[in-house]
Amino acid sequence: MPLMHRSARKASGGFTLIELVMVIVIMGVIGGIVVVFMKNPIDAYFSGAQRAALTDVADTTMRRIARDLRRALPNSVRTSGTTCVEFIPTKTGGRYRSEGPGALTFGTSITSFNMLGDYANFAGASRPVDQTIAANDLVVVYNLGITGSDAYAGNNYGVVTSVGTVSGGETPINMGATTFSLPSASNRFHVVPSTEKMVSYVCSGNSLYRTASATLTASASCPANGAKIATNVDCAATSFTITDAGNALSRNALVSMRLTIGSDSSGAEKVTLQHEVHVDNTP
Repeated sequence: MPLMHRSARKASGGFTLIELVMVIVIMGVIGGIVVVFMKNPIDAYFSGAQRAALTDVADTTMRRIARDLRRALPNSVRTSGTTCVEFIPTKTGGRYRSEGPGALTFGTSITSFNMLGDYANFAGASRPVDQTIAANDLVVVYNLGITGSDAYAGNNYGVVTSVGTVSGGETPINMGATTFSLPSASNRFHVVPSTEKMVSYVCSGNSLYRTASATLTASASCPANGAKIATNVDCAATSFTITDAGNALSRNALVSMRLTIGSDSSGAEKVTLQHEVHVDNTP
């Protein structure tokens, strides 16, 4: 009986303090080794996710600017330095009657002309409201961006007062008294919206701004007081350049955009995107 008692006491013995400390030390060493091997892949994952998010922001910003530039009035895209691009947007356009009743004539003051087609409908469907001609819109003819044919200077557009009733497949466009100087070779005109006659994209501070103005200015204004479309932008590494801008002999221009965006104001993580936009300069 005493032997059985001593065996039970021996079987119920636990770890000693030294054994417990050794186990803790060994587990700590193993944990440290695991952390060393796992740290770099985890850091790479989070860095990759952050760069992907920044790239998405930069790409979305570039696409928005490109979409605006593609509807710019021919020969209206201009820059001021490298951190600003400015242009006159268009909402729609069409062809004007060049002969007979309702023709758009040149060198003499006119108050109306006929647009070929229905201003409010196209191919059997109604045009969106933001693509229809309305009062106070500008009708621009043959904008070359030179003296005598420059919308910024106000010498080749008329202000719409009203739109007449469609008759015989033509729409009368009524304007304030206007004298157009140069005809378009293809009898085309463009319409500039009354609320956005000039749009500027400006990088200032660490933000990119989009400003829409209801007035036109002869020289680039580039105000940085519009809506912020991107923050944490490195303006020193962001640029807008134009090739063949204002060249009346060139049918197109190329706008090159470079945008650098950081993860925060310190620029700990940055991505840079380069994008080019073809701009049609045929008036």
